[in-house]
Amino acid sequence: MPIPTEPIGSVPRPAALLKAMSDFAAGKTSTEQLAAAETAAIRDTISRFEATGSNVITDGEQTKSSFATYPLTGITNLAPGGVVIPFADGHTRQLPKLSRGPFRYGLHAVSFLKTAQHYSKLPIKQAVISASALSLLYPQEGLPGYSRESFIDDLVREAVRDIRDCLNAGAANVQIDFTEGRLALKLDPSGGVLNSFVELNNSVLDHFTEAERKMIGVHTCPGGDRDSTHSADVDYAKLLPALFRLKVGRFYIQLSSERDRGRVLRAVKGLMAPGQILFVGVTDPINPKVETPEKVRERVLEAAQVIPIESLGSTDDCGFSPFADDTSTSRDTAFAKIRSRVEGTLMASKTLGV
Repeated sequence: MPIPTEPIGSVPRPAALLKAMSDFAAGKTSTEQLAAAETAAIRDTISRFEATGSNVITDGEQTKSSFATYPLTGITNLAPGGVVIPFADGHTRQLPKLSRGPFRYGLHAVSFLKTAQHYSKLPIKQAVISASALSLLYPQEGLPGYSRESFIDDLVREAVRDIRDCLNAGAANVQIDFTEGRLALKLDPSGGVLNSFVELNNSVLDHFTEAERKMIGVHTCPGGDRDSTHSADVDYAKLLPALFRLKVGRFYIQLSSERDRGRVLRAVKGLMAPGQILFVGVTDPINPKVETPEKVRERVLEAAQVIPIESLGSTDDCGFSPFADDTSTSRDTAFAKIRSRVEGTLMASKTLGV
């Protein structure tokens, strides 16, 4: 069986969809017109995914505001002024903060999955945001009548539902986006925040059976937005021991842009448990140069020297447009990289005789 290869999630939105989103926010277009633009974008994304030869696809997160904030769609108990995420080039992203309880998702990821399933018979994976990322919504000063403990109880329940609904709806697998893991070490080098994030996410994963957890994965990267990162300067070695305490069966790690990939692979090999699969990043969404299939093959073969073939897969380092307004990578470039990943991984499989 060939080495598996999967996307992370997002693909740049077409210009028509971005304009429809902007016009809708400004009250210049109708709900129906926005829906038509969304449908066209999803259908085109899936068609282009299928044309790459991918065996597992996503909807490209075409209708998500961002990979992190989709659960906040339509909810009214938010205020501005939440946690600020700084990127290396100087730009920032800022989360809102909860203004009152209780906390409920306004939108669950299964809605994206079910829509995509209308347009393809290929297996579709679904990305969900981690409970730890959403825990940042609770204000440091607290909320009258709504304790942090009550918030965490509500958050865990919603996060469990987000995953379970996708599994029940037939997702190929569910990927938890955990890009804040590496950032946590930048904000708190002691590891206290990171460890609390892992504990919180495991409290979600404890609601699933061992068999179900084999279908659940976690993605880590140093962030990717407007061709910049938020924590690439944090040593992977400090993150990996905590990351591999997460009770999942699949790990999707940014690797192609690492300076010393062999060092990371050797560290991971010592942390993986039997039955787990490591999907190594072989394409870099931040680098505008499209990797050739031969370069992808080289990176897969490099990983195969360390990681057992039966435990190895390939992926992209990150999503290509985690935030809807990120147009730093073109749609054509994203799909060219995806095609190279698919073709190069198949070439590596043939070289390895699998």
